[in-house]
Amino acid sequence: MQIGEAAKATGVSAKMIRHYEAIGLVPAADRRESNYRDYSGSDLHRLGFIRRARDLGFSMDEIRDLLKLWSDTERSSADVKALAERHVAELNEKIVMLQAMSRTLGALVEACEGDHRPHCPILDDLEGGKRRRTHHVS
Repeated sequence: MQIGEAAKATGVSAKMIRHYEAIGLVPAADRRESNYRDYSGSDLHRLGFIRRARDLGFSMDEIRDLLKLWSDTERSSADVKALAERHVAELNEKIVMLQAMSRTLGALVEACEGDHRPHCPILDDLEGGKRRRTHHVS
């Protein structure tokens, strides 16, 4: 299967497939006499694994570790669980940070009049609250 077909079958773009090959997540595909890449069923399976891991937010390093664990038939599921638990903890930290960001930005949006005047508390905050406010009478 050529790279375009592999991309369509796995939902991984051809550009990302080449990138995964370049960084060693996916072994370089065999080449046909025409020099086109030729992807096997196991290549597609590996690409699908990577895609699902990326969809769950795993980093490239974590995916590399998951792939090693996946290919190690002697591994303990406890190792896989520990890696996933660390990732869940990181996701939960990000959720807390995103919620705080949303609350802050929401308060700034509420404070902004959104009218024709140039004063904007959103920009003031982004600037560090140092902006001098000039009030013009219209």
